[in-house]
Amino acid sequence: MEAQLTQDEQFMLEAIEEAKKAGQMDEVPIGAVIVLDGEIIGRAHNLRETRQNSIAHAEVLAIDEACKKLGTWRLEDSVLYVTLEPCPMCAGAIMLSRVKKVVYGAKDPKGGCAGTFMNILQDERFNHQSEVVSGVLETECGSLLSDFFRDLRKKNKLKKKQAKEELEQQTGIDIG
Repeated sequence: MEAQLTQDEQFMLEAIEEAKKAGQMDEVPIGAVIVLDGEIIGRAHNLRETRQNSIAHAEVLAIDEACKKLGTWRLEDSVLYVTLEPCPMCAGAIMLSRVKKVVYGAKDPKGGCAGTFMNILQDERFNHQSEVVSGVLETECGSLLSDFFRDLRKKNKLKKKQAKEELEQQTGIDIG
């Protein structure tokens, strides 16, 4: 008998679906959903490469959608689910939007600002803090990222090899 999923796991699966959309577009596979009273009010995935916009992170785009839907910048009773621990920019946007709770999957040791690298979301020096829950479907979320970057390295290695072969063919010189 399959174990019943928690509410956090159910909504994290929705964020994972968003992350998969990003991966299919050759974007870093990160997805986010914002939930209020059990209903998704914002959903998004990374679009930095597609839009060539450094702030087109899943969390920021989902916050924007939720604010438009509610007609307010205050997301006080909402929960944000995201597949990767928020970066400094996203943590700032979450804090300024007054998101009540953040649930994330994979930790980001190089830039996670929900407790791993630093903790913007619970810093009492700010006028708002969010509850943080980490590690929800962590393996699934982490695998999306590690598989994406492994495949990207393979593609880049193949491109480099093909470019070398083309150059050797054009010049008649063995580059080695």
